[in-house]
Amino acid sequence: MPKLSARVGTFTDSVIRRMTRISDEYGAINLSQGFPDFDPPKALTDRLAEVAHTGPHQYSVTFGAENFRAALAEKAAKSLGRAVDPETQIVVTCGGTEAMMCAMMTVCDPGDKVMVFSPFYENYGADAILSGARPIYIPLVPPEYSFDIRLIEDGFRAGAKAIVVCNPSNPCGKVFTRAELEAIGALAVQYDAFVITDEVYEHMVYAPCRHVCMASLPGMFGHTITCSSLSKTYSVTGWRLGYLIGPETVIENAKKVHDFLTVGAASPLQEAAVTALEFPDAYYDDLLAVYTEKRDYFLAGLDRIGLAHNVPQGTYFVLVDISEFLALPQFSGWTDLAFCEWMIREIGVAAVPGSSFFREDVNHLIRLHFARTKETLDEALARLAKLKSLLA
Repeated sequence: MPKLSARVGTFTDSVIRRMTRISDEYGAINLSQGFPDFDPPKALTDRLAEVAHTGPHQYSVTFGAENFRAALAEKAAKSLGRAVDPETQIVVTCGGTEAMMCAMMTVCDPGDKVMVFSPFYENYGADAILSGARPIYIPLVPPEYSFDIRLIEDGFRAGAKAIVVCNPSNPCGKVFTRAELEAIGALAVQYDAFVITDEVYEHMVYAPCRHVCMASLPGMFGHTITCSSLSKTYSVTGWRLGYLIGPETVIENAKKVHDFLTVGAASPLQEAAVTALEFPDAYYDDLLAVYTEKRDYFLAGLDRIGLAHNVPQGTYFVLVDISEFLALPQFSGWTDLAFCEWMIREIGVAAVPGSSFFREDVNHLIRLHFARTKETLDEALARLAKLKSLLA
């Protein structure tokens, strides 16, 4: 066989999606891949049923249907504190995953450097590599997941073209403060670089924390590419509707990259999703209340069991410490991946090994999510309680 691309040997398949496949094989409760087990808003699915009969069923404009972009621009303007031109400042993509890939390929040449916080959503490092760039990892230090701004300046000084900021952060649930974002932004302006943000969890930020869009800060719109999607906010992860927002020159070129990556997102889904984008502010307040309740309920359950965990400021993920189990003789020498695979088979709950998110040598954390009904969370907690019997 002819030799394959060298880049494909530098990263693995998605560990998150692999855990889902194993979970499905054993019939476990899937708390690994982050998607809810409840329906999207009824108004949204009712509109989708109408579109199934009326269309559109053919290509929309490659960079997004006109009415979908207009609705996105109106919604985004509230977070950004400025008007967004739906013609020149938005590209609609096939999910937030393509949005990030499109952003990377738009700003990076082969050999460029891109800074990525660690822990990180697993796609970011692969996106940089596929773009021909080299990731520079900046540690977020637990338990607060703070960072040293001097390391970011070192990265920019070394020629980094961009920094990726996931806010709130998957997997650790960190919400970046305004002061932290201002410090990062000031360096991006000073070194004439980009900030590529992933803000897919912007409506899942728990009090007293507040979400601040990097692009809303003074002077930052021209240095920021905002990536997001409808997946989490409207419980439609399978619809694959994402978008980029940024300055005109960036978006003009991102349109070209997107066109040759995927041509365009599904037109019937864009048409239906306009309904969701026009929801009143009360929808987002209710969404936050639902996820705040789920977070508190699930974390209280982990506390009753006695499983050590962080307290996420945002997202619907929690990191659980499995150190005490890996110290047991029967797990001697095990990796977190091996433990997660065992947990699926023997406990009936799927998690993601923390090592897939960290550049550092981390083998003692697993990621669970709580985007599930109360009944599912109750059953998952009952199964996780079996873990403590190992310590008796």
